Amino acid sequence: MSSVTRNALSMLEKSWLVLDAFRPTGGPLRLVDVAERCHLPKTTAFRLLTELTEIGAVARRADGYYLGRRLFELGSIVPLERDLRHAALPFMHDLYEATHETIHLGVRDGLDVVYVEKISGQSAFSLPSRVGGRLPLTCTGVGKALLAFSGPDFIDEVLGRPLRRLTPQSIVDPKRLEEAIGQIQAAGLAYEREEAQVGGACIAAPIFSDGEAVAALSVSVPLARFHPTRLAPAVKTAALGVSRALARTL
Repeated sequence: MSSVTRNALSMLEKSWLVLDAFRPTGGPLRLVDVAERCHLPKTTAFRLLTELTEIGAVARRADGYYLGRRLFELGSIVPLERDLRHAALPFMHDLYEATHETIHLGVRDGLDVVYVEKISGQSAFSLPSRVGGRLPLTCTGVGKALLAFSGPDFIDEVLGRPLRRLTPQSIVDPKRLEEAIGQIQAAGLAYEREEAQVGGACIAAPIFSDGEAVAALSVSVPLARFHPTRLAPAVKTAALGVSRALARTL
């Protein structure tokens, strides 16, 4: 690889670092914030921010820098997420009407679940999830549903790593997680009780395309309203409906 190519890749990586620094809110960030988060000199951060602003990937306002609208436009046409959201939204709305609770749609990215759609319930129950945000696979219903129906090599990789803890109830014992994965595979449903948020619980089911779990759907509720026998059939039916819709569109 030539030095020119290496320099180009290095600049590309630095540009991505700058964009990634805007997690989780999208801004505003000051120049010094970006430089510190990316471990870059302020002069380099300023040059990259200027170039990203010129192409619309970053926007500059009076109170600082924000992610630009052009990134949103590009993100909205990513084929899998676009087709997935299109297929899932009618079933998510049906599930919301049946439960009036918070509905999540998520996909796996590495060791995390990334939420691509969310319909908030009527209660003021606070949840750590947001569209575009990510949480550990092992601490969420959606994440555990995706994990359980991943390949055995990936499951072994997760079980061999230190497990992250979000609450005192998060599973950090690999043997417990392995048992939970077996139960999810047998039932086709993943349960989560206070593992991501104290006082919360959810039920999730995988969504399949060509035999692969490409996403998962969940209902999240306050623990006091967690009634699995009522919620589980609705979640499973909705996830099956999305899988069938995807089969017609992908």
